[in-house]
Amino acid sequence: MPVVPGLSPASQAAEPLLLAGARLPGVDAPVDLHLAGGRVAAIRPAGSRQDAEVPGAAAAAAADVGGARRVELDGRFVVPGLHDRHVHVSQWAMVSRRLELSAAASAAEVAALVAAAVAAGATEVAGFGYRDGLWADAPSSALLDAVAGETPVVLVAADLHACWLNSAAARRHGVQLPDDGILREDACFALVRELDDVADELLDGWVAEAARRAAERGVVGVVDYEMRWNRDDWARRAAGGFPLRVAFGIYPQHLERAIELGLRTGDEVEGTGGLVTVGGAKVITDGSLNTRTAWCFDPYPGLGAHEHPHGLSTVPYEELVPHLRRAHEHGITPAVHAIGDRANARVLDAFEAVGCTGSIEHAQLLRHDDVARFARLGIVAGVQPEHAMDDRDVADRYWPGRTDRAFMLAGLAAAGVELALGSDAPVAPLDPWVAIAAAVGRARDGREPWHPEQSIEARAALAASTNRAGHEVRTGATADLAVIELDPFAVPAGELRTMPVAATLVAGAFTHSTL
Repeated sequence: MPVVPGLSPASQAAEPLLLAGARLPGVDAPVDLHLAGGRVAAIRPAGSRQDAEVPGAAAAAAADVGGARRVELDGRFVVPGLHDRHVHVSQWAMVSRRLELSAAASAAEVAALVAAAVAAGATEVAGFGYRDGLWADAPSSALLDAVAGETPVVLVAADLHACWLNSAAARRHGVQLPDDGILREDACFALVRELDDVADELLDGWVAEAARRAAERGVVGVVDYEMRWNRDDWARRAAGGFPLRVAFGIYPQHLERAIELGLRTGDEVEGTGGLVTVGGAKVITDGSLNTRTAWCFDPYPGLGAHEHPHGLSTVPYEELVPHLRRAHEHGITPAVHAIGDRANARVLDAFEAVGCTGSIEHAQLLRHDDVARFARLGIVAGVQPEHAMDDRDVADRYWPGRTDRAFMLAGLAAAGVELALGSDAPVAPLDPWVAIAAAVGRARDGREPWHPEQSIEARAALAASTNRAGHEVRTGATADLAVIELDPFAVPAGELRTMPVAATLVAGAFTHSTL
């Protein structure tokens, strides 16, 4: 079945479809799904022409769906379309165009990669993905200067919380480097925003390519936390054709602008056919584990007389509370970054002081008492399970004796906390099946599961990878669907990671299909 690349579902004449011979996970008998008007109009026993209630699904609609085009699924499984609830879309789109550093096991290996790029004729080097938490040697601007000379080099860490520069890049961008050549937190974010400043047409093309790849993995929507004013970007992209739903975040420097425009979380952006909505008010209150800036009660071992042995609190409490209150009073739901246990505790204090709900993004290290506070305050835990696989060794080193309360998916779920799974792409791939596999199996690359007591069932992980209203395929629901080859509730966790996706539909229109 042909799919027009980049075609927005909102711009398609959504023809009625009959998805024949589908399987719903947890339902024994095959069914036919009738789609019309962008919704699931009826669910019936396969081959039936009569309305009937299907176990595990809502009763079929009373009206028949005539003139539908029949698409044979031949027993393939249909699940709700997947949402990645935490993405930096522009950064993800740019990653494939930057020097890949994720495999480097030392600063010397990174320097060798930079040297090769310069020798190949690069006039500037932008790299991404280094993780220095376990390196035996230390990054430095002098190391990059030795291999790159006057060629500017900017290397962004995998966690997006640090940038490693040489002297030429520091001069070009007008920044003052510390002795190790690493810009951290706000200084890093400012430089990353500068790197993102490319022509709209060029960036839109990269983003469209990334979106098509996401649709191939069953993705129907993302929450974009890019550090830029994103409303106009997404309105432009949706008008030009786009295969995903997008909710865009609003950073502190843009909050007043959003309030003046009357934006409220959940509102649709005019002219986007409902594809683009207003997201939450994003605030970053601490750093990250790999950069050793996540704000913790206990000091990081081995940092000696480090300036910030407990990590960094980047937004004082006396500023955080009024910021959350202002966002809440104007209908913009707070979405607050907190990774260390001290940061999470303080953010929960702020939510309680304001008296509002929202989400804590990452929630990587928690006190047990604070898990209960998540539930009591109604705070969503926006978690990225693949980070546990990336960071397990770093966590064992820098959070020793505390990793039983790191990436506490099962503990949060058991307490009744809503989980919202995401990737934090480009920190991890924009692929919800990767996140689902990590949440269920707590393992990767043939290693033993890491704290398997914190794994969750596939049913819960899949539900946490959809939007709140789309946890199951049911009559009347928006026809945002993924057609997959395997039963997600029956296959081993490792097979979830590479789940074959046959088709993706947004509002009943195909955005990807191999059928």
